[in-house]
Amino acid sequence: MATQQTATQNLTLVQAVRDGLYTEMNRDDDVLVMGEDVGKNGGVFRATEGLYDEFGPDRVIDTPLAESGIVGTAIGMAAYGLKPVPEIQFMGFIYPAFDQIVSHAARLRTRSRGRFTCPLVVRAPYGGGIRAPEHHSESKEAFFAHEPGLKVVIPSTPYDTKGLLASAIRDPDPVIFLEPKLIYRAFRGEVPEEEYTVPIGEAAVRREGTDVSVFTWGAMTRPTLDAAENLAEDGIDCEVVDLRTMSPLDRETIVESFKKTGRAAVVHEAPKTGGLGGEIASIIQEEALLYQEAPVERIAGFDTPFPLYALEDYYLPSVARVEEGIRGAVEF
Repeated sequence: MATQQTATQNLTLVQAVRDGLYTEMNRDDDVLVMGEDVGKNGGVFRATEGLYDEFGPDRVIDTPLAESGIVGTAIGMAAYGLKPVPEIQFMGFIYPAFDQIVSHAARLRTRSRGRFTCPLVVRAPYGGGIRAPEHHSESKEAFFAHEPGLKVVIPSTPYDTKGLLASAIRDPDPVIFLEPKLIYRAFRGEVPEEEYTVPIGEAAVRREGTDVSVFTWGAMTRPTLDAAENLAEDGIDCEVVDLRTMSPLDRETIVESFKKTGRAAVVHEAPKTGGLGGEIASIIQEEALLYQEAPVERIAGFDTPFPLYALEDYYLPSVARVEEGIRGAVEF
């Protein structure tokens, strides 16, 4: 008996965002989209293009330029049964809504002793590399991963984008969904037309290896994989783990990978100090110390504001810088 083939589309990451929103809005009438220019204009990156015509102004809501108001209104909607997906145009604009997110959305379940939940997904393009000013280029996922009550998700492929977005929308608690805009249109991938989910809290091993475990996420996954392929020519076999979820971290996959290799590097574009690379290193220390052969290398952005154009490529971890860091772990 022939197996029925699942129809797929060849989408960019931003198209997968749009497809994920469309699929969930079509599946569940309680899902709505809101934010600055998300309606008739289709969003600054066109992630919501066509949704206004398909679902109308009651479910695709153009808002004032007021991030606190956008998220605060969405929290009220979520508390009373809707599933809002507010968009913040750039992660660097999220700070006016920080109080609403951490003081209210993240605490609603515990504050109400379970009477209310907050099925809210705050979407934001994040990260550098597109020649934009600093507030358009920041990577501050550690702010939100530090907050109990929030989940933090960062996809790196079109397939994961649609599946993780579906899981986030269906989650009863608030999710910060960060989309690496550097790779919004950098490549395409096969994405099923039908609905599906990718579990929150599970990492993906993108490349099996035996010599060193390299942990990364978002836009840094591609240069990390490129560096791993280059190092393979010199006999260094890297295992590349795309964490996908910053909170909750997939501790089991981190530890099991490290136990196999005994060496590790972490690649992220956020500033090094206080970044999640330190948390990953601590997990390794706590749960796999006796397997450790070398210090954990952190290949990260610098502890400065995101620079303007001339230094942007220097700030972001490049393939060469990732290779150098991995070699440091292997050659210790």
